[in-house]
Amino acid sequence: MRFTQTRLKHLCVDSGQYGLNVSALDYSAGGYRLIRTSDIDENGRLRSRDGGVFVDVQLDKRHEMNAGDLLLSRSGTIGRTLLLDKLEEPSTYAGYLVRFRPRPSTDPRFLAYVAASKEFQAAIEADAVTSTLQNFNAERYANIRILAPSLDEQRRIADFLDAETARIDALDDLARKSADLLAERRRVLSERVIVGSSASNRKLFHSLQMLRDGTHQPPPRTATGVPLLTARNVSSGVLRLTEQDTFVSHEDAEVLEKSLRPYAGDVLLSVKGTVGAAAIIPADFPRAVLDRNLALLRPQPILNSEWLVWVLRTRSLQDQMRISIAAAAQPGLPLGTIRELKIPNIGITEQKEQLKEILAIDQPLIDLESKIRRQRNVLAERRQALITAAVTGGITV
Repeated sequence: MRFTQTRLKHLCVDSGQYGLNVSALDYSAGGYRLIRTSDIDENGRLRSRDGGVFVDVQLDKRHEMNAGDLLLSRSGTIGRTLLLDKLEEPSTYAGYLVRFRPRPSTDPRFLAYVAASKEFQAAIEADAVTSTLQNFNAERYANIRILAPSLDEQRRIADFLDAETARIDALDDLARKSADLLAERRRVLSERVIVGSSASNRKLFHSLQMLRDGTHQPPPRTATGVPLLTARNVSSGVLRLTEQDTFVSHEDAEVLEKSLRPYAGDVLLSVKGTVGAAAIIPADFPRAVLDRNLALLRPQPILNSEWLVWVLRTRSLQDQMRISIAAAAQPGLPLGTIRELKIPNIGITEQKEQLKEILAIDQPLIDLESKIRRQRNVLAERRQALITAAVTGGITV
């Protein structure tokens, strides 16, 4: 099989087109779905529309999309690629994505696999080291060197990888579902401890020093700086940074922190997206600021933060939030509803005893989750290694 060295732009009709430049203030209830970097998962698939956003605008031709187009992220998850299939709804793409449209002589699937290969990703990282991430633009993508065989060979490679990655993805989906079941098991077991010994309830608001949500007018996003935490960061019940995170400048972060500065021990509650997910800020967590989709709950000394996170996961609290959302005119969980949430009325000593019992039950499940996470990492490494070998001629297809 003969490979020819070329550049990405020579396999596409142009050198890349930037997406629609809009802010969160322009989001609407309907119109075009706006595909963002955060809507593309680690395997290059479009995430569910449940967490999607929409814009009601008149599109220029340059912001229209066709099946076979490639969207490449140039911020946050730099290098992540989405190959557009037939779209289920009118859609466009955001400014931190670059659209490349393959020529008729190029198989779009092959090009998407090239973009997922280790060599392509390494070229991005090497280029980013010599520049700044903010400057990683369409031109840099367009000039990345790649190897390409004939169109027939591209199709054969793409057919082979379609089949092989489907097997790997199926295993990964099973592992993900297992992790989801474990998370539900953890919730059920902890709920038995909390509910079983609670005789009465009290309003959550009476046990808080502070209840605030994040910035409602977020400053411009940057590729580096101070992380801007969103619902995505607490969706697993543990506060962690993700590959999809965006950032704000240190100067803008200082301005935001004058009105709301998160501290260790604060509890973050998702009020949009994965509504009801909660996590505590650990002592060693890096400096960060809050997006408007998160509410900050700062407990008084009579309320244990870790215990509160477990309480917020119980069916009782989740149902209280769900009923409020269903009755609200606007999507999301308003602060007024959080003030009215009812939690078990027990003292700090009993809270700590319950927490100790929960953690004893929970630790074996955490260990099992860790094993599943390692399995998924191995699958991801295997997937990329197979793709890299196939698109560079390392194996015979």
